[in-house]
Amino acid sequence: MTSGDYVLVTGASGFLGSAVARQALARGFRVRAMVRAQSPRRNLDGLPVEIVEGDMRDARAMEAALQGVRYLFHVAADYRLWAPDPEEIVRTNVAGTEAVMGAAQACRVERIVYTSSVATLRVAGATAPVNEDAPMSGHEAIGAYKRSKVLAERVVEGMVARDGLPAVIVNPSTPIGPRDVRPTPTGRIIVEAASGKIPAFVDTGLNLVHVDDVAEGHMLALERGATGERYILGGQDVTLQQMLADLAAMIGRRPPTIKLPRWPLYPLAYAAEAVARVTGKEPFLTADGLSMSKYQMFFSSDKARRVLGYQSRPYQEALREALEWFRAAGYLR
Repeated sequence: MTSGDYVLVTGASGFLGSAVARQALARGFRVRAMVRAQSPRRNLDGLPVEIVEGDMRDARAMEAALQGVRYLFHVAADYRLWAPDPEEIVRTNVAGTEAVMGAAQACRVERIVYTSSVATLRVAGATAPVNEDAPMSGHEAIGAYKRSKVLAERVVEGMVARDGLPAVIVNPSTPIGPRDVRPTPTGRIIVEAASGKIPAFVDTGLNLVHVDDVAEGHMLALERGATGERYILGGQDVTLQQMLADLAAMIGRRPPTIKLPRWPLYPLAYAAEAVARVTGKEPFLTADGLSMSKYQMFFSSDKARRVLGYQSRPYQEALREALEWFRAAGYLR
């Protein structure tokens, strides 16, 4: 891998995509950043990247963007836990992945890092942090987003096995940190909690990781990953209660102490979704989100550490940097 080679990053204006673009620049690559025409680009401000507009579902646009590109990071995805038409999430992520991978083959891209998710791994029934040996099937997935990522990952695996697609799969856990412009579902939790709008919690857990560590993991996968293998890029397993307590300590608030059962929250979630269908604004509480929270979403990155040399910093650093960025960007009142 030579300094000066062109890489294409899809979803480059997004939270994780922009972090991947920054890491690629730091390694001396020339970065072509693919963004949708309507995407905000503040995460790319000041970066020496070549911006190309296009939709990942458009095979011709993808082939044009891939001209002269040696390596591809396919990071783009529709990351929503709710949409007025849930199947739109599935269509975007599955058809988009098919189009991107097909274009990469047509353009003879030398190596691909495909950004999947730990959402493709089975946590139901797990008694220890889950590793790469627990793939989920599409019918097991809760909600459109998880199902879309399972199906898209199977597309990549199928093309590796059938067509020799030179792709490595990475499975980030839950990234947090600076530049979460949208913000992501977890970023919304941080903003709402910091604003004093989460007085209680449910019993669940997440694996939280600094977004820049995940981006670094993408580079390591490019350099050292084996074609067709998947690598979890995670950080620390943390209960939601502990995350909210740590956040409260950072901003000088009292942490929430009320643990709520899930079942009374479902009517509120359905009502929030009904309002969202009218307003078009994604609800904070969703039925799928509640169903996912039944499980401790804990994961092991041992394989990535052993094979790739992957490392992650304490999650509190990521939480602190997320808070600082949200405050500076005007998300916190």
